[in-house]
Amino acid sequence: MKKVRVLYVSIEGNSRNFMQRLAAYAKTQIQENPNNVEIEAVEISDSTDFAEEKAPFFINVPTYLEGGTGIGPEIHEIFTNALGDYLDYHENYKKLLGVFGSGNRNFNVQYVLTAKRYAAKYNKPLLYSYELSGIQSDLQKLYTRIIANLSKAGQ
Repeated sequence: MKKVRVLYVSIEGNSRNFMQRLAAYAKTQIQENPNNVEIEAVEISDSTDFAEEKAPFFINVPTYLEGGTGIGPEIHEIFTNALGDYLDYHENYKKLLGVFGSGNRNFNVQYVLTAKRYAAKYNKPLLYSYELSGIQSDLQKLYTRIIANLSKAGQ
């Protein structure tokens, strides 16, 4: 059985809830097919001890922004800085396969903007986005994308 890490940030609990549900969904898929992939959801925060990632992984990023309209040059990320620092640590970003993002569609152009910015900064694809804490079909679609991208990477 293969295992893949998904690093994430959760401030209000939506991302944590989604990642716990994704890991549980992955376990049901392994029961159906032992060749499926287990998800190890790892929360990154200011208190996380940095480590060098040994295998390819994904990140899940909520949208937290501050400044102006949210799309101008004055914008900056808030609350996700620990994840960026973790990715930069020992060039962990080189093992990053892709980015998932969550947000609120009510914020229009700002929807999953933080995930888009991470994808652009590390030149990795934004593989999937979902609203708030996601629904069941988001779990299924995201899990399918994880498997497809692991296969594409030869994992």
